[in-house]
Amino acid sequence: MRRIKVGVIGTGVISAIYLKNLTGMFDSIVEVKAVSDLVPELAQKRAEEYGIPHVYTVEELLADPEIEIVLNLTAPSAHAALNLQALHAGKHVYTEKPFALNREDADQVLNLAKEKNLLVGCAPDTFLGAGIQTCIKLINDGWIGTPYSASATIIMGNSTSGTHPNFRNFLKLGGDPIMDMGPYYLTALIALLGPVNRVTGSARQLHKEVIIQNPKSPAFGQSVPIEAPTNVSAVLDFDSGAVASFTAAKEAFGYSPRMEIYGTEGILYVPDPNFFGGTISIQFANGQTKEIPHSHPYAEEGRGMGVADMAYAIQSGRKNRASGQLARHVLDISLGIFEASEQGQHIKLKSSAERPAPIPMGLKYNTLDM
Repeated sequence: MRRIKVGVIGTGVISAIYLKNLTGMFDSIVEVKAVSDLVPELAQKRAEEYGIPHVYTVEELLADPEIEIVLNLTAPSAHAALNLQALHAGKHVYTEKPFALNREDADQVLNLAKEKNLLVGCAPDTFLGAGIQTCIKLINDGWIGTPYSASATIIMGNSTSGTHPNFRNFLKLGGDPIMDMGPYYLTALIALLGPVNRVTGSARQLHKEVIIQNPKSPAFGQSVPIEAPTNVSAVLDFDSGAVASFTAAKEAFGYSPRMEIYGTEGILYVPDPNFFGGTISIQFANGQTKEIPHSHPYAEEGRGMGVADMAYAIQSGRKNRASGQLARHVLDISLGIFEASEQGQHIKLKSSAERPAPIPMGLKYNTLDM
């Protein structure tokens, strides 16, 4: 297969791991031709770090006829608008999560992509890694019987240190626990159990502002508003009949992830879906717990895998796995949880999504298709 040329817009913190993998692990299928950022010096630095030949303005990047995929790594509030720009320019687009901040923007992107026969993809792609793919195989092969329930939790610290260059984004909608960390867990649950049809939940916020207390932060001593819920608990009803509880919070300290799938014949302990690998185990009906080896490759840090998968899909005509439709469903679930909290009732979802096709077993290194 030929290498698909990619242009990256947004060269902040997250761009480093994407560029490392796209110019290394997945360089047999993609070629990063150019980077762009509102701060040209930052784009230039990334280009030098990863041997990327061009630093463009956004307009130059979108106008380059050789670039087929635009990788959108901008701030959440800019995702939908830039995705539309890229599609209008005739490019396939892969974006960081969240897919959009409202359903209308998400639908605009998907409708335009359909009209132009272009692919849309969205992070997270961690569910394509060895950890979740092994768990999908275990469920599909009947190791835990019929899955009837699940529990997912992510408890982590907030942005009070003010050390991240864009820490204010994590105090707004899009950087909140559901829109920022939720996609890892919700996407994994859909990949494992299928689509969700109804949600309810409560979204809470302990504080309306935070005072930056780290002397090393440029914002030290400043009072910064918190503009989104920071503690959310939800119940998700799946088409399959399974029910899941989900809790996400950014209120305190540390990092405490957990995901379990309960079946009629066993309990599956799923690794953290924020990463690609991790330990997997099953507790069986006799009380014994067995650690399960990975059945699939890509246990290492593999962000960018969704972009590579899109490059294969462009050439083969198959669906890309980390798709816009999947991300749209995750967004619908997330917004439905907020609406359920505000309205005090269950929210019936109008969207759906297929479980993404599993990654084939027995792949050669650096490949995603047989």
